Amino acid sequence: MQPLCSGRGTGTDQQAPDPGPRTEKKPRSAEVAAGSPAVFEAETERSGVKVRWQRGGSDISASDKYGLAAEGTRHTLTVRDVGPADQGSYAVIAGSSKVKFDLKVIEAEKAETVPGPASVPAPAPAPAEAPGAPGEALASATEEKGGSSSPEGSSSAAPDGSGAPDDPIGLFVMRPQDGEVTAGGSITFSARVAGASLLKPPTVKWFKGKWVDLSSKAGQHLQLHSSYDRTSKVYLFELHITDAQPTSAGGYRCEVSTKDKFDSCNFNLTVHGEGSLVSVLGSGDSHEDAGTLDFSSLLKKRDSRLEAPAEEDVWEILRQASPSEYERIAFQHGVTDLRGMLKRLKGMKRDEKKSTAFQKKLEPAYQVSKGHKIRLTVELADPDADVKWLKNGQEIQMSGRYIFESVGAKRTLTISQCSLADDAAYQCVVGGEKCSTELFVKEPPVLITRPLEDQLVMVGQRVEFECEVSEEGAQVKWLKDGVELTREETFKYRFKKDGQRHHLIINEATLEDAGHYALRTSGGQALAELIVQEKKLEVYQSIADLTVGAKDQAVFKCEVSDENVRGVWLKNGKELVPDSRIKVSHIGRVHKLTIDDVTPADEADYSFVPEGFACNLSAKLHFMEVKIDFVPRQEPPKIHLDCPGRKPDTIVVVAGNKLRLDVPISGDPAPTVIWQKTITQKNKVPAGPAPDASGDAAASDEWVFDKKLLCETEGRVRVETTKDRSIFTVEGAEKEDEGVYVVTVKNPVGEDQVNLTVKVIDVPDAPAAPKISNVGEDSCTVQWEPPAYDGGQPVLGYILERKKKKSYRWMRLNFDLLRELSHEARRMIEGVVYEMRVYAVNAIGMSRPSPASQPFMPIGPPSEPTHLAVEDVTDTTVSLKWRPPERAGAGGLDGYSVEYCREDCSEWVTALQGLTEHTAVLVKDLPTGARLQFRVRAHNMAGPGAPVTTQEPVTVQEILQRPRLQLPRHLRQTIQRKVGEPVNLLIPFQGKPRPQVTWTKEGQPLAGEEVSIRNSPTDTILFIRAAHRAHSGTYQVMLRIENMEDKATLVLQIVDKPSPPQDIRVAEAWGFNVALEWKPPQDYGNTEIWGYTVQKADTKTMEWFTVLEHYRRTHCVVSELIIGNGYYFRVFSHNMVGPSDKAATTKEPVFIPRPGITYEPPSYKALDFSEAPSFTRPLVNRSVIAGYNATLCCAVRGSPKPKISWFKNGLDLGKDARFRMFSKQGVLTLEIRKPCPFDGGIYVCRAINLQGEAQCECRLEVRGEEKPGMKLYQAASRFWCAAGLQLFTPVSQ
Repeated sequence: MQPLCSGRGTGTDQQAPDPGPRTEKKPRSAEVAAGSPAVFEAETERSGVKVRWQRGGSDISASDKYGLAAEGTRHTLTVRDVGPADQGSYAVIAGSSKVKFDLKVIEAEKAETVPGPASVPAPAPAPAEAPGAPGEALASATEEKGGSSSPEGSSSAAPDGSGAPDDPIGLFVMRPQDGEVTAGGSITFSARVAGASLLKPPTVKWFKGKWVDLSSKAGQHLQLHSSYDRTSKVYLFELHITDAQPTSAGGYRCEVSTKDKFDSCNFNLTVHGEGSLVSVLGSGDSHEDAGTLDFSSLLKKRDSRLEAPAEEDVWEILRQASPSEYERIAFQHGVTDLRGMLKRLKGMKRDEKKSTAFQKKLEPAYQVSKGHKIRLTVELADPDADVKWLKNGQEIQMSGRYIFESVGAKRTLTISQCSLADDAAYQCVVGGEKCSTELFVKEPPVLITRPLEDQLVMVGQRVEFECEVSEEGAQVKWLKDGVELTREETFKYRFKKDGQRHHLIINEATLEDAGHYALRTSGGQALAELIVQEKKLEVYQSIADLTVGAKDQAVFKCEVSDENVRGVWLKNGKELVPDSRIKVSHIGRVHKLTIDDVTPADEADYSFVPEGFACNLSAKLHFMEVKIDFVPRQEPPKIHLDCPGRKPDTIVVVAGNKLRLDVPISGDPAPTVIWQKTITQKNKVPAGPAPDASGDAAASDEWVFDKKLLCETEGRVRVETTKDRSIFTVEGAEKEDEGVYVVTVKNPVGEDQVNLTVKVIDVPDAPAAPKISNVGEDSCTVQWEPPAYDGGQPVLGYILERKKKKSYRWMRLNFDLLRELSHEARRMIEGVVYEMRVYAVNAIGMSRPSPASQPFMPIGPPSEPTHLAVEDVTDTTVSLKWRPPERAGAGGLDGYSVEYCREDCSEWVTALQGLTEHTAVLVKDLPTGARLQFRVRAHNMAGPGAPVTTQEPVTVQEILQRPRLQLPRHLRQTIQRKVGEPVNLLIPFQGKPRPQVTWTKEGQPLAGEEVSIRNSPTDTILFIRAAHRAHSGTYQVMLRIENMEDKATLVLQIVDKPSPPQDIRVAEAWGFNVALEWKPPQDYGNTEIWGYTVQKADTKTMEWFTVLEHYRRTHCVVSELIIGNGYYFRVFSHNMVGPSDKAATTKEPVFIPRPGITYEPPSYKALDFSEAPSFTRPLVNRSVIAGYNATLCCAVRGSPKPKISWFKNGLDLGKDARFRMFSKQGVLTLEIRKPCPFDGGIYVCRAINLQGEAQCECRLEVRGEEKPGMKLYQAASRFWCAAGLQLFTPVSQ
């Protein structure tokens, strides 16, 4: 149903009307002259909407008095010939919308001076054509206050008004349009989104400009609203701007997105100032505020009259700015790729200026939970400096929550009991320098401490849902059937907060209000169901006919289902007016009419008519006349009862009521009255023929009657006797009072006797606890047994109630009595525990409730598992795997069952005993060669779900698969391990049936306990707990299946520390220098030597100091020794494992002599130190891995210093950027960056000086797969090299 539409718009609040030639309006209260017609009009948003008109809560139908008309979206109510009786309250209802209005009738003389807005002699013209229509007056008032009522200020629908979307492929049914507003006014932009095909509500975002998300700016002057129309299935989203400012002008964007669709729309807002149009792009650098819509500081300033500013380096600005300014700077300089900008900034090095005021600044951000304490600490360079703390630019004053501490150079701001108001930017200012941080206050989730209760109400009753949460004043959302209830629907829903309690109130419930209501918080949600039933009145006890005598009391009593129903008592169709003798009472559901001192005039038909229901309860009052004939003296006693045949009818009394038997008597002298009650007992008598019987068996049971004398004159059961009557009274009749009463009157003349049968009827006993069966996803079957005692009246039906287990509120499930002994209850929530109880109802009333049933949980069976697949098949087993079902149910899964059957059979055999929790299973002991179908079911509390079956039968026969070793990449190169480390080599393989695995070393089978082999169906493992040098070598693993095999080779190298160098000696000592020489170590540790470490120690202290590290030669010169001291020297050798455990040490110390007091310059012989180049350490052949940097090293000597050149296969490498040459103290190094297999070849190092030349060469082998196209590259390289050019060598990835 569409809600009623009415025009909206005031000086501060307006909403633009929908397009099309129509005016949305609602009926208004009116004053109409008596005798004139009154016309009320209402207009809905869509045509075809069912509209109801009511007066005083009752529906109005078309008649001579009322005229109802509907034309498109316009609906009219005409009240003809208005009179005083027509005055009152009226209402119009469309769906869940209800609008009330009043009709006031005035005299004809006053009508001339008091015009009625809705009183016209004929139906009013269309509002758009009426010269004085309220819409025009409203628009004028809006313009005077600064608002705007033009359609440009809001969204518009399709031009034809049919609601068709403008864009057939978009999501918008109605897009927001450009708008204008006067400064200080208000405007609303609306967007409508089609929701018929959407499973979930769409996500809508509003932006200003390119970057600013308006959801973060919502406050006093900007609100975002959303609602959902269940009839048209259209979502309405609104952006409302109040007190518009010049800074509000600009471009806006609305984006709507769903799971697989996206749509957006741009629109502009123009704000008019005093006589001029405010620029779309405002100026100024005002601060942003959550309550004021001021985006001027984020907008780029443009002025066509000004010259373009000088170009600025935006990256330099961003590099020096703080991260909080990135968005503003990017917007000003037109940077649209914000993500790319941040990525580029991350790679740039930012120049950090050393702070002169702070030694330690604040962290960029802090986070604290709500209610906790946070400490912000800085450390100053000057301990005596003054500090100011700012929050959002405002200075913080010390208070109970803000505490300033100063300890030495540290300054601390402590914030206790943090709230959401403390979520802000903080600054610490020292002189002209400041440091900033942001504090994020994390709000704990709001939990639900008391859930909602299910409710069942009648139409028109008030509904109030109440829920309690863990935090006072928490923000919550109310939803109905998954759609949020907005505060705009104040005429329908009312929201109330009372501390931690939240209330949802529906004043007058309608059938459309039925559904599931939820309260959602940040920590969960509470769900309850509202059931609205048509208002029906059920009569539990009707009034019964009465026969009373003169001066007696007559009581008519009835009981109805609603204790709030009032009614009227009628006598022969006329309303009965209570007086001192006639009393009317209403207590709960019971209505009584009491007539004291009955007279013959009271004999009539009495009726009770409930107000608002077409129901009439009638009964008749009979007056019993006592006729006393003239009795001569010595008259025998006689009982005067108006009952033919001396057999009065059974007297029926309701349990709990008063029983009074008034028996007139006569006799002279006055007779004695005796009341007796017959007590009936059933006794067993031995069966046997009577003495004079003819041989037939006599009856085995016979009834024995006894009589109890009733003579008390006081108490609950009493007898009162006067001269002309005897009265038997029972206060509060009970079941034991039922039976046959004998009244006997005696005097000397004779006696008389009458039997009176009394039957006591009551409500039935409570039935036994109902039983629950067939529990489904939202339903169950409830069964019960009839009550043991029906109360003396047949059971008319049963009433069923249910409640949540943790609740105290029982909700009735049926209003019409259930005739059967079972009922299917529906509309329950899956996963919630419920209880049931039942009432029995007879003509007297409703029994006490039965005990509650056993608690049960509605839960549906799970859906079928998904992606069932056969993983492996052998001669006797099949391996299956699957994924969990999409819907498991509220209680979770109990497990899975697996079954199989033959292809030509329909009997399924259980493959596993019980249920399995895993999603993979191995089915064993299957017949070889059989073709089987497999199926899997998921089980939960509700039972098994639907099965999923293999698509095709599976043949139980192992498939032959060639053996194949899947050697990992890291095992394809030399495997190096240190001595003592474990070796664990895992090699996966394939093959069926299971292949035979064989390991060998150097062609010989593996032997010894130190090397163990572990095989599985899918891999093999070589394991050595502690490796030794003897474990180094070439290993081969082989797989064999019949005559098929596969091999792989692994090279294992166990490395250890090297031995110390050999034969260290002092070759020469001069001045402050000592020359040392030594030989390489005898044991390299099964790997190459990386260098040597040379250390010295003074003979006085014997503390060793390192002189050279990573030294690669076997001779060196130790300089800068102290004259007069003696020194020891030692050398360690290094490899990849580490230094040698011992060092080679000189045996004797070397003494550095002091020079004499007189200096005698020595005579030197002129020597020629020139020397031709010679390589003291030539190049060695190497084998390297492709993709890893490699180096070639050699050592050369010569004087003068020779010129070094490097060649590869005869080509000079001096100009190739991939090769780097180093020369340091005669050590020559060629570094090859990431070589590829084509970098292998003959490398030559050539040294040339004036004395001659020398060269050495080596072969470099690069291991790795050759890439396609490299042969062509080599040929091209040779061609260009022959031409004197060099081709760029691709780097191997």
